[in-house]
Amino acid sequence: MARLPSVLDTADLPLAELCAARLDGELMRLGDGWCPVDEPDLPSLRAAVVAPGLPAPFVIERRSAAWVHGALPTPPTAPECCVPHVARVSTRSLPRAMVLREVAITADEITVFGGIRCTTLDRTVYDLVREPKPAPDAVPLVAALIGLDAGALGRVRARIQEARRMPHKAAALRHLDAATEVGQPSLTRYTS
Repeated sequence: MARLPSVLDTADLPLAELCAARLDGELMRLGDGWCPVDEPDLPSLRAAVVAPGLPAPFVIERRSAAWVHGALPTPPTAPECCVPHVARVSTRSLPRAMVLREVAITADEITVFGGIRCTTLDRTVYDLVREPKPAPDAVPLVAALIGLDAGALGRVRARIQEARRMPHKAAALRHLDAATEVGQPSLTRYTS
């Protein structure tokens, strides 16, 4: 007997059956997909929810990658993806609206979860701190990512500092510094 995929949609089962299975406690809604309630919450499941059937040159990035890595409680409403600037892609066949960028990215900045490409944790932090006008929750999000891998802070800081020509370099370092202060307790606060 064939096994259903971990992330279901209306191509797998009719919407009425998906809703009935959710009401019966067998499925849960996760992003735009439906998952069995006992499916382990792994990066490969989250990647499949963000980008089901995403073509090979596309890479999950920024806030969507942060969710895949486990730093956000829910996926962003519009998936954020990128393609390497050397890739020739057509956006006509994309299944839904997504934020898509063309970027310079190397193979070592990409990891694969369940066959779906995603930026590494370091590259995700790097992309988030380099936004000239970050979202209001960007600093806590970067802090959460650094909390998953404390070594990312030093690696990303070194990469930014070593860059010879980088737009918004000083702002990126300020955003990174602000993220490191988010999780730090205040030494001047009085507790009784």
